[in-house]
Amino acid sequence: MALKIAVVGDINGQFPALFTKLASVHAKNKFAFAIVAGNLFANPVDATEKDEANVSDLIGGKIAVPFTTYFALGTNPLPEAVKERLRISDDELCDNLHFLGKRATMKTSEGVRIVSLGGQLDPNINSGQSKGAYLPYYSESDCKLLRGASSADILVTGDWPMGIRSHSKVTFNPENQPLGQQCIADLDVVLKPRYHFSTSGPNFYEREPFFHLPSEETDNLYPITRFISLAAYGNASKQKWIYAFSLDPKASDPVSAPSGSTICPLVHSENRKRPAPPHRDTDLVYDNGSRPGQRSHKRRKFERRGPIDDSQCFFCLSNENVATHLVTSLGDNSYMTTAKGPLSTPATFPKLGFPCHLLIIPYAHTPTFASMEEEERHSTYTEMQQYRASMNKMLKARAGEEYGSVTWEISRPSLPHGHWQYMPVHVDLIREGVLEAAFETLASNYEWPAFTKEDVKDGIEETGNFFRVLIWDPQDEANAQTSLILRFDESVHFHVQFGREVLAKLLRLDERLDWKECGQSVAEEKQDVATFKEAFEEFDFTEKR
Repeated sequence: MALKIAVVGDINGQFPALFTKLASVHAKNKFAFAIVAGNLFANPVDATEKDEANVSDLIGGKIAVPFTTYFALGTNPLPEAVKERLRISDDELCDNLHFLGKRATMKTSEGVRIVSLGGQLDPNINSGQSKGAYLPYYSESDCKLLRGASSADILVTGDWPMGIRSHSKVTFNPENQPLGQQCIADLDVVLKPRYHFSTSGPNFYEREPFFHLPSEETDNLYPITRFISLAAYGNASKQKWIYAFSLDPKASDPVSAPSGSTICPLVHSENRKRPAPPHRDTDLVYDNGSRPGQRSHKRRKFERRGPIDDSQCFFCLSNENVATHLVTSLGDNSYMTTAKGPLSTPATFPKLGFPCHLLIIPYAHTPTFASMEEEERHSTYTEMQQYRASMNKMLKARAGEEYGSVTWEISRPSLPHGHWQYMPVHVDLIREGVLEAAFETLASNYEWPAFTKEDVKDGIEETGNFFRVLIWDPQDEANAQTSLILRFDESVHFHVQFGREVLAKLLRLDERLDWKECGQSVAEEKQDVATFKEAFEEFDFTEKR
């Protein structure tokens, strides 16, 4: 059963008025409990005689707390009278008012799992836990210990997680930016809380919900986290200081990412340190490197093994062995990465100075657009076209009309994870019809069906396999595309490397047809990624959200 819960920001000693307000809203909503996510009490340094009298009245039961309320350790030291009471009362300050603790995990009587980490990070504590249960600071060890909770319905922290605003469209420009800490981001990644609450002085911020990628650990579901930072009670600009919501602690995570959500913007520090994996047989799922007419022994081995899941897929970010250092941009429904063993080199397109062989990949572990749900299919296809258009703008900005682009895709249900490959191409090859002719001629040489010139968009109307080519000429100000489609059935032994083979012949890069023969060191890959990201930065629409 869903429970109604209220969370409030900094109170800073105004708790008599707060509890009166909570009593009023509780009469209409019947909350299971409330949480004060910030400072309940005024800072003792600035406390007035009235503040001290209110504290005494609260402890003495003269100020009623209308229903069960938990309060966090904020950035202010607790009043001495409060600390003395908590030491002898098992963290119950008065009837209905309970201290969450500086570093604590608890489950309410309703079954809601709350994890809290109060105060701010003290970087001077190099190792070990912080001392003093009521002092408003914590160490990285305090934060790491909370990972043992494994999960949380509600996470309450004084500091923000590092990177929480990445890929968010929500504007937030306060005078004083909240502190973001990597250890809090790591805690979010591990616990995957349904709600994460913090505070931000006089300002309110609510990020779009973000999803954690499915894995065996999540039963292949998509855990969703909502991050909300509340404004202080009584703030002058009347920003939101209370957040009321419903929560069913027994509800299952969704089977797909909800509309309007983004991928988790937080990167676990331990994942960042993981070295890139060596090539393994599973890489051959997508690119077996075999010459046309040959069948790789390793490919036959894979086909007997059957389909792979996302934890084995080298296009799924949930695979712990994915080469994350190749990723160049993360969108809402797809991401972009440089190709491993790229066909082109930094010398291929001199005005760019990097290979510019890119992959645009949906997050969804599906072989085709048609296998996605309607809303996901539309948003994914739209965003992938947006990536392609942004790349085209970058090419034009860097090289004028010297380069156009070609994008190709294999849509086939037997493949594990659909994706697009993108490369520049010299514009003369486009305008003289050489690029189109190259695809058509090689397909004819293999006695495959002919290409047709039509736009099948997201492919939902297609009932069989197809190979798509999208061609862009920089002379076209509207960023239109020429779309070529080759439809084929299972009687056609279609080569996974067909698109790469066409471009290799056209650009006289035949010796680079096999991606395994184009290996780079991790340092070289990182350099190419860094150079590309610098060029693409102003055109990356995800960074402007």
